[in-house]
Amino acid sequence: MKLVVGLGNPGMKYRQTRHNIGYLVLSELLLRYAGCSPKSKFHGDFVDIRDKNNETFFLLCPTTYMNHSGTSVAEAVRFYKIPLENILIVCDDLNLPFTKLRFRNEGSSGGQKGLADILRALGTEKIARLRFGIGEPPARIDASDYVLMNFTEKEKPELLIALKKAADAVQCWLDYNIVEAMNKYNGTISN
Repeated sequence: MKLVVGLGNPGMKYRQTRHNIGYLVLSELLLRYAGCSPKSKFHGDFVDIRDKNNETFFLLCPTTYMNHSGTSVAEAVRFYKIPLENILIVCDDLNLPFTKLRFRNEGSSGGQKGLADILRALGTEKIARLRFGIGEPPARIDASDYVLMNFTEKEKPELLIALKKAADAVQCWLDYNIVEAMNKYNGTISN
């Protein structure tokens, strides 16, 4: 069993913000599995999926708000006894250029507070993550304000392409492993 966690904040106010990139990627991936819809479980929107190879995996979007994502993830991990190497966190990264993907199999949170809370709750930094670049804030805009801003009209066409490729990247991780996903998808994804 594998668990993919998409980070974001619940509610319409945050739906299309940069900080919700994890939710957006998982929504794109879910479109590929007809008949599967989220249910409220583990303080989040949870989907149990059986793929074409009869393998089970889970999608989870914590609804605890970003900075408390660890509560949701730890509950799901404990309930299903998911090995730590079978967890992937999808999150935004303002240190990466817009639409750039970067898989890592472990490391610090890099300042991403939702990821930091998950690492704290699970007691390890050895958790795979897919970082999706949202770009740096423009001058005079605070990072905490920037991540809660919607994508611009100019960015949206590139974003739609990037979300599909990010969903492909998550599917690669599900089907194969982190090494395969890193080799294939680390780099700019909008080209």
